[in-house]
Amino acid sequence: MLVYKNPNEAALKEIITRPTKDAKDLTALVSAVLARIKAEGDAAVLDYEQQFDQVDLRSVCCRAKATDAAVSPLAVTPAEFERAESLVSAELKAALQLAHDNIARFHSAQRYAGIEVETAPGVRCWQKSVPIEKVGLYIPGGTAPLFSTVLMLATPARIAGCSEIVLCTPPSKDGSVHPAILVAARIAGVSKVFKAGGVQAIGAMAYGTQSVPKVSKIFGPGNQYVQCAKQLVSLADVAIDMPAGPSEVEVIADATANPAFVAADLLSQAEHGVDSQVLLVTTSEALLAAVQEEVARQLALLPRKDIAAAALENSRLVLVSSTDEALAISNRYAPEHLIIETADAEALAERVVNAGSVFIGHLTPESAGDYASGTNHTLPTNGYATAYSGVNLDAFCRKITYQKITPEGLQSIGRSVELMAAAEQLDAHKNAMTVRLKTHPQPLP
Repeated sequence: MLVYKNPNEAALKEIITRPTKDAKDLTALVSAVLARIKAEGDAAVLDYEQQFDQVDLRSVCCRAKATDAAVSPLAVTPAEFERAESLVSAELKAALQLAHDNIARFHSAQRYAGIEVETAPGVRCWQKSVPIEKVGLYIPGGTAPLFSTVLMLATPARIAGCSEIVLCTPPSKDGSVHPAILVAARIAGVSKVFKAGGVQAIGAMAYGTQSVPKVSKIFGPGNQYVQCAKQLVSLADVAIDMPAGPSEVEVIADATANPAFVAADLLSQAEHGVDSQVLLVTTSEALLAAVQEEVARQLALLPRKDIAAAALENSRLVLVSSTDEALAISNRYAPEHLIIETADAEALAERVVNAGSVFIGHLTPESAGDYASGTNHTLPTNGYATAYSGVNLDAFCRKITYQKITPEGLQSIGRSVELMAAAEQLDAHKNAMTVRLKTHPQPLP
């Protein structure tokens, strides 16, 4: 980890810069995969599953499918759901249910209550929230099966009222899906689950195949190939939740912070992937040194220590003179996750303007939000928190606007509409109002 002490402006620019990669070759590869999926459907997805995930789904033996030749090898069957139920412990099922209930409670409180406004006498305007009918969820399963993300995405989708929730996730080499992913999908109300990972999953949901329904919006995290695919399909075919990059966390800490807590918070994000980034900004030089020692000690005990160690190479420890300075750096960095472990944590949190999700106080680790506090862990990364929100109930809805004008309303705004349309030289626009004004002329005094 790189250490910066009282950084100047040039150093600050280095601190807030994420690692970058040349995306030219990546885009060409992803575009070619997407084009073939669009043209060939299931056949292309199955071929790419064999190529990229090393699983030949065509030849995988499954008793449930052997009795029904019409069942796609991409689809998870009811028998597979039942088997998953038997493989997940009662304790983990209870944890999943608790997390689901908390997520549902938090997102249910976000329901939109439209307010009708009379903008002028006789002119009524209002909005109505309408669910997106078909949504697609991508759940990574590469270095870790993210069954928690199933709950984070499917739970608000179901609350919003989405009529079809399609989930794609990469299978293991024996053709099975991680049982906890299937149990979480059942708890959260997913409609259909398909065995497809990476670019091929995004293409299948964006274009639709013989098996996978076309959706209107795609949600979910993924590696650089998945994110590139999401951005490409969003240009013309489907909406996406947000642009994203590797996962990241920033910790603001002072002398009151526990070094073991801070180190654990940094490592919990570093283990996500080799391209993850963690950042500590502290007012205490003693804490900075203690955290370095704790990171080394805890890292050695982690099963994913090689991944975390690689991520730490892109990470920074920063010493500043005040929490005000720390917060100024944070608002420039716009972290996906921000943990504030200071004596004045709540006061600092009120001044945060750029962050995906904020964790306040010494006892609030980022992992609580990742799993069971109730907030959503699908968040903007790579500085996109300056303009994007994390996934919430509104992400699964559209707002349709309505207006209704009475004869009184024609008199309130009709002449202004005529004048503005004429000034823009849009005579048909003007006439649409004029013909109505003629049928309802202003009454004589």
